[in-house]
Amino acid sequence: MALGTDEIGRFAGFLKEHEAALVESWSHRVADGLRGRLSQTELNRQIEELFRALSEALDGGAGTVEDPNAAELRAVLSELSRSRARQGFTSTETAVSVFALKDALLAAMDARQADAGTLRDFIAFSALIDELGLFTFASYAAAREELIADQAEELLELATPVVKLWEGVVAVPLVGTLDSARAQVVMERLLDALVTTGSPYAIIDITGVPAVDTQVAQHLLKTVVAARLMGADCIISGIRPQIAQTIVALGIEFGDIATKASLADALRHVLRLSGVDTRRNGRKDG
Repeated sequence: MALGTDEIGRFAGFLKEHEAALVESWSHRVADGLRGRLSQTELNRQIEELFRALSEALDGGAGTVEDPNAAELRAVLSELSRSRARQGFTSTETAVSVFALKDALLAAMDARQADAGTLRDFIAFSALIDELGLFTFASYAAAREELIADQAEELLELATPVVKLWEGVVAVPLVGTLDSARAQVVMERLLDALVTTGSPYAIIDITGVPAVDTQVAQHLLKTVVAARLMGADCIISGIRPQIAQTIVALGIEFGDIATKASLADALRHVLRLSGVDTRRNGRKDG
């Protein structure tokens, strides 16, 4: 519920009248909740910035967090939420940093002679602070989701390395489940490596893939086709007995794609295709 014009004026005036005491009390109460996980200097800066943004919003006639005149206040709250999310604070710790203003207000109002008007004002002011806290909570949740998505993407890239095994031979050792999103990353990274290294051979090793079903097989086939379009031959290694049985049972056809039991077997196969003798006497003559 938005504050009325008179309530906005009284709230703005109260903040100006008790600015120093409110900022100090607010900072102290938030610091207790954070238990020293944020420096006092940084905390004071955040509280002062938030206090100033709230005061300016009220001076502009904003009676709700969604008011156009509260744009700067929303920006400060959003930045506070993103900062706390990145620093590992919980959503509760972040929202309490806003809700603590109510305790500071109540302490300042207690110093005055309490009456019905004071109580009504406190309830109205608290309603606006609740809005700010809920906005902060929502902003924190959005920031955490964005952070988690970024971290998941980074882990996906780290879990899908493309390594150069030999001159002209690159390999993609896969570990874990191969879903659509990861298959796309595998394809992109493999194609980039083929362009960068100019390799004519690529080995896709599925030793670390726990199970191969029709969907996984389709992802592998698409990756092989994409590599062939780039002029590279693909070999799939890591075909364990259990996976071989599953492939047969599902009726999956790899066509003319070479498959090997291990990465070592695949590398030897590629080296023979390249004219390299894998025995100790080195390269073949002629």
